[in-house]
Parts: sequence; structure tokens; C-alpha cells
Amino acid sequence: MTRIFLRIEDFTTGLALRGAIAFLVIAASLALFQVITRFVFDAPSTWSEVITRSAMIWSVFLGVAVAFRHGAMISVDVIMNSLPRRLGLALFMVANAASLVFFAILFWQGWLMTGRVINQKLAALEISIAWVYAALPVGSIFIMIAVTAAAIRGANGGWLAPLDAPLEEQA
Repeated sequence: MTRIFLRIEDFTTGLALRGAIAFLVIAASLALFQVITRFVFDAPSTWSEVITRSAMIWSVFLGVAVAFRHGAMISVDVIMNSLPRRLGLALFMVANAASLVFFAILFWQGWLMTGRVINQKLAALEISIAWVYAALPVGSIFIMIAVTAAAIRGANGGWLAPLDAPLEEQA
């Protein structure tokens, strides 16, 4: 069962990585477009800044799952590695549990906020702002899966997935 969950996490974190990259490419491209239209053509676009900001929000919330997978978040590595292995593992598990609680709360509040703003529109666009707020619950799901998998790996003797290994080889 654990192996199946880790395979699911491998897939979901890979999906989150690809989504984060896509949103980052969109944000960078539209930011460049905004600069060119504003300073070269002296005719700034009214919509590109809004989409750039929205794409950055999605990129961050999807990318956090990948960061947790690789242990690249602000962590207590120095303390964990200076403690005896069992105590370091206990600290690792407590940190993961605290992260799960935080992202569960973020999921719930993000879900509620997304529902509250569904009738509001993004500036300069006729798109609901709920699409931007949806990054919170969607990203939180990906993050909670990655944090749970990190805890499973820790319990099985592996602290974190190595940074240089492809996602497919880390499970």
C-alpha cells in the first residue's frame, strides 16, 4: 500500500512540477510582452499584468509540492543532522505533521475563499477571480501528498528524495 501511495505521489508531484513550469513560462512570457508593449510601443496591455500575477501564484503553489519532495523548503536539517538519528527522525516527523496541519487549514480556507469570490471578476478580464484563488486548495492537495510521502520515506529510513534524481527514480 505504501509503495502504491509513493507511486501516486511521484505522479502528482511530477504533474505539479510540469504545471509550475508551465505557469512560470506563461508569467515570464507575459511579463516580457507587457514590458515590450509598454516601453517599446507605448501602448501597455490592460490584461497581461493580471494574468502574469495569477500565473505566478499558481506556479508558487504548485512548486511548493516539488520543494517539499526534495527537502528544499526552510527546514531543520542542521538540527536534525546534529541529533541522534532517532531524535532527528522524530523532529522530521513533527515538522511534517505541522506542515500537514498548516496545509490542511490552507486548503479549507482557500476552498472557502474560492467559493466567496466566484462572482468577482479579474481586473481587465471577464474571468472569475476564483480561478486564481483555486491555487490555494489545489496546491495544498499536491503539497499534502508530497509531505505525507516524505514522512513515509522518513519512516522507511530515507529522509528525503535526492535533489539530483529524476522524480521517476526517487519513489
